[in-house]
Amino acid sequence: MRVVSSVATEGGVRVLLADDDEDFLVSLRELIEAQGELSVVATATNGLAAIELVDEMAPDAVVLDLHMPLLDGVTAMTRMRRDHPHLCLIALTGDEAPELHSAAKDSGADDVLVKNAFVDGLLGRLTAAKVPV
Repeated sequence: MRVVSSVATEGGVRVLLADDDEDFLVSLRELIEAQGELSVVATATNGLAAIELVDEMAPDAVVLDLHMPLLDGVTAMTRMRRDHPHLCLIALTGDEAPELHSAAKDSGADDVLVKNAFVDGLLGRLTAAKVPV
């Protein structure tokens, strides 16, 4: 678990990233922060840390890998959706199994993106994630 920044970007979308592949997290963070309206406020490498950081940091959006240690992404999303109903939840996976995608949607994911084809969809969805006031 790592808090990257606790300062909100004025008018921007505050994003929490959660993936157990730390190299992927670094790359994803760089990609997201290259967009002027997006900022990464924290990263997590397991599902439990992701939940704790959502509670603590109150991001606008979460990008969460579905295959996470300690607590899987589907279970983590279910809890996040319950506790933070307006949070934009984006499931990210390398697994193309339709059953897993359905489980993620049922848990409250706003979108399910496959890692090898996610960049355009992810950036478009995140820029639209600002929580209504």
